[in-house]
Amino acid sequence: MLEMNPEDFVLKPALATVHCEPDWRWKRRNHPMPNYDLFYVWNGEGTVVLNKRTYDVGKGHCFLFRPGDEIEAHHNPQNPFVLTYIHFDLESVPRETPRPHRLLAESISFESLLSRYIRLFLFDTYGAETEGKLILKQLMIHLLREDHGSMSKEADSTSRRLEETIHEIANYIQRHPAERHTVVSLADRALLSERYFSKIFKQMIGHTVKSYVIHCRIKRAEHLLHFTGMNVTETAHALGYSDLHYFSRQFKQYTGKNPSEIR
Repeated sequence: MLEMNPEDFVLKPALATVHCEPDWRWKRRNHPMPNYDLFYVWNGEGTVVLNKRTYDVGKGHCFLFRPGDEIEAHHNPQNPFVLTYIHFDLESVPRETPRPHRLLAESISFESLLSRYIRLFLFDTYGAETEGKLILKQLMIHLLREDHGSMSKEADSTSRRLEETIHEIANYIQRHPAERHTVVSLADRALLSERYFSKIFKQMIGHTVKSYVIHCRIKRAEHLLHFTGMNVTETAHALGYSDLHYFSRQFKQYTGKNPSEIR
């Protein structure tokens, strides 16, 4: 698929990221798979049977089902699958196709591409089909690189870029403490899924996103009260608080003092 033009990819309306119900099961069909299906497991554990070969599957496992494949699957109801599937066709037969199954050695950029692809089609996004074909080509390139064993250096580079991105987001929050930061807006800024962004932010920064936003606001409030001559009401409003009592409560929770004591 490396040699194929993005226009050779034919997008299908069958795509989603889903949290499977406990009784979810993929029963073997009477007719084989009619097109390609990129199938990625974000979480959970279970079993996939592909052309009579059984795979124990968990987080990070990825399949590329091909036309003609016969598939069955089920999961542990106590630890159900969270998965993404993307169906597509090709205008011509590729010279090289990614292996049907692998546990991804480097999943961060791959997951980011998957999330971007799904988000394109949640709404009527301008240029969605054109961008979708480009992303699908990138996903196939990623899988082919893993097949050729050339992902280790890229994984190190991606890890460094991720660390830089998360610290850039943390610095952005520090510089703009009055903004109404949300996990959604910050994850979009980082080009990561909300769930993964929240997890990696906590690992690297040591705070949840919400607690870090509050921490930065209160640190800024201390500075304003100490050095600018602003009173408590002015400080609260400057940092986006419309409720003075709520501001005072958070301030005491984080500093052990009332803002009027600092003033």
